[in-house]
Amino acid sequence: MKRTIFFLLSGCALFLGSCGGSKYAGTEKVYKNKARDFSILYKDIPIENQLSKIAVINKEWIGTVNFGVRKPNYVMIHHTAQDSLGQTIKTFHNAKAGVSSHYIIGRDGKVVQMLNDLYRGHHAGAGRWGNDTDLNSSSIGIELDNNGTTDPWPDKQIEALIVLLAYLKDTYKIPQANFIGHMDYAPTRKVDPSRFPWKRLADKGFGFWYDDTLEEAPVDFDPRLALRVIGYDVTRLDAAIKAFKVHYIQDGTSTADLSPKDLRILYAIFKKFI
Repeated sequence: MKRTIFFLLSGCALFLGSCGGSKYAGTEKVYKNKARDFSILYKDIPIENQLSKIAVINKEWIGTVNFGVRKPNYVMIHHTAQDSLGQTIKTFHNAKAGVSSHYIIGRDGKVVQMLNDLYRGHHAGAGRWGNDTDLNSSSIGIELDNNGTTDPWPDKQIEALIVLLAYLKDTYKIPQANFIGHMDYAPTRKVDPSRFPWKRLADKGFGFWYDDTLEEAPVDFDPRLALRVIGYDVTRLDAAIKAFKVHYIQDGTSTADLSPKDLRILYAIFKKFI
């Protein structure tokens, strides 16, 4: 079946190449106005906007030739924990809620873009991955329409996600290691996406997985160090272990214990990062 891709860009709802009025006309107007304001901010001569506000007498604006726009370096995947794609769109139109994501993918494979890739979304929140504590500024957020508990992951939805990830990886040269889940970044707060087919993504080059045959971890293997090298915040080691298990073990347990097999899996993933 032909995949439908629905992009919301620059104040215009673009649906299979056609543009016109829609039930989102009001929110599209807000988007267009904010995008225009940002374009003016970047276009204005900095000596009038920034240097003039700095309280020194001896100052001068001299432009450099070496600069660019925001470059996304990570992709963070979420589940919506809501009942429908429409409900999530409504949430992302709620200024009081203050949350957003660049893309939403429906259960039927429909891809909705709600924010230009080069803009900073509000999807990651507080957390840490490696040395980065602000993934809102360095990542693209993708929300998958799934209630987080009983919903399956339909093939159409995952196939559409893989197509989108391929585009993002190629366009922004995002490293294979930098496709993560919300729970990886915020292990004390989040468990999404739950029950997720990470291996299917890793097989396509988005994130890592382990081989069927697992080596025994060395006697002196340090799980805390391994988790830290992979990217986890180990300030709360128990939370980091639970997040790792949500991502890689997926046995339904919520304990912070690592079985002998868990240690072998952790060691296998650790070796991908060294």
